[in-house]
Amino acid sequence: MSCSDMNRREFVGLTTAGIAGGVLGLGAPTSANSSTEVWNPEKPLIATGKKLSVQPVLMYRIPQRRHATSWKSWGGVQTEQAVEEEAKKISQELASLSGGADFPFEILPVAKVKTVNEALQVHKKNYDVIVVYPATGSGDLLRACFAKEKDRDTIIFARHRSGPVYYWYEALSVRYLGTDDGPQQNNAANHGELHVDDVVIDDMQELLWRLRALYGIKNFIGARIVALGGPWGKYSPEAPDVARNKYKIEIIDVGYDVAAPRIKSISKDRNLISKAGQWADKYLSLPNTTLMTDKKFIVNTFLLYYAFKNLMIEHNASAFTIKSCMSKILPIAETTPCLTLSLLNDEGFLAFCESDFVVIPSGILLHYISGKPVFLHNSTFPHDAVVTCAHCSAPRRMNGTRYEPARIMSHYESEYGAAPKVEIPKGQQVTFIDPEYSTGRWLGFKGIVKSNPYYEICRSQQDVEIQGDWRKLIKEVRDSHWMMAYGDYLKELGYASRKIGINWVNISET
Repeated sequence: MSCSDMNRREFVGLTTAGIAGGVLGLGAPTSANSSTEVWNPEKPLIATGKKLSVQPVLMYRIPQRRHATSWKSWGGVQTEQAVEEEAKKISQELASLSGGADFPFEILPVAKVKTVNEALQVHKKNYDVIVVYPATGSGDLLRACFAKEKDRDTIIFARHRSGPVYYWYEALSVRYLGTDDGPQQNNAANHGELHVDDVVIDDMQELLWRLRALYGIKNFIGARIVALGGPWGKYSPEAPDVARNKYKIEIIDVGYDVAAPRIKSISKDRNLISKAGQWADKYLSLPNTTLMTDKKFIVNTFLLYYAFKNLMIEHNASAFTIKSCMSKILPIAETTPCLTLSLLNDEGFLAFCESDFVVIPSGILLHYISGKPVFLHNSTFPHDAVVTCAHCSAPRRMNGTRYEPARIMSHYESEYGAAPKVEIPKGQQVTFIDPEYSTGRWLGFKGIVKSNPYYEICRSQQDVEIQGDWRKLIKEVRDSHWMMAYGDYLKELGYASRKIGINWVNISET
């Protein structure tokens, strides 16, 4: 199979356990003498996230016939036989949904409950989200089915046309559901009350994108990231503390005094240098790859890749960032880290330059929701519905499978090292997140790539047409970083944001 033409479904199965067992981690080699292939572009994208555990609950009551009076409610699930048929249907639908999904989630056996006590017993199980199917039953029973742990979530799935029709398709109301659009009371440990946005009628795809958002939350909260040279925040010095306290992100501060001797040692390992040369040749042989810098920088890129990856292994982290990357790392590694970060992203990890924790949390959430590499970049002043996005460390595998065409050049500002100029296809839809420093207010919008120009700016650069109220974006110009991913994930981001206390503003909404 070609590395530029992989099946999207093939890379979903690798989980954190697989990474720890050898893909990222703990059993990885410390020298090139090992037979383990450290870098291989033919491998599917690694999924570093922990799978989401989903508990379906079928809620019902069996009415008893009474003479000359109303004895049953609305709904097509009124007998034990109908209950069994509906439970089987739920299991089949969810299995089909899981089998076709582009993120990993586990479906637990359907719990059938007709009493409050039976519902309460379900919450003793280990799950992340409960999906309530309220066929019939009382309001007290419905409330008993809702997740009790504040960092667990509940979705209600009711039937109308998909049949059998549910009583609670009619009875659901704001008596049981919140309507507050503000996230003021919500946070990483308390996702808030059940909301009108947590209700799905009939549509399995509507259920799927909500589950994708919850998968993103599960892997965003408490994420671990190595920060070489320490963390900071662009124009927001409190950003690392906000990341730690608000999102429970574990920032592992690794100093250059620790990393520099390791990088120097690796750069003298003859076997590893030979291996890095082979990897460089293989990378440059990828389709539509053009070398426009000294090849020695590509070899040094892979030596640096090896060093960065071992730091991630040592600290059991699937994310990496680097501060002072030009002033500190260049004389040590004799290359820039731009292409190294691109390689890590293309493998399925998270790798960011500049160690800017204003924007890095948004990148972690966007990565886990999209299931794809994300691009941290500088933005420009919007005009005529166009903005230019540019940086020197762009991933090439941003659709999750294909390596986009790229010229491997020097880093722009230093004219040194190796950096990819990635050509994103014209017409590609992308999602942006623009955080407002550390205030907890994130702006989101969609765009369409119009061109890949060659301005005298950072190497990977795209002119993007803004979809939405682009004039509103002018008032949000902050000279800071944005995150980009292929596709449209604004619904998932808005849903996740409310649950964890982010003030989400979508300027692409009509």
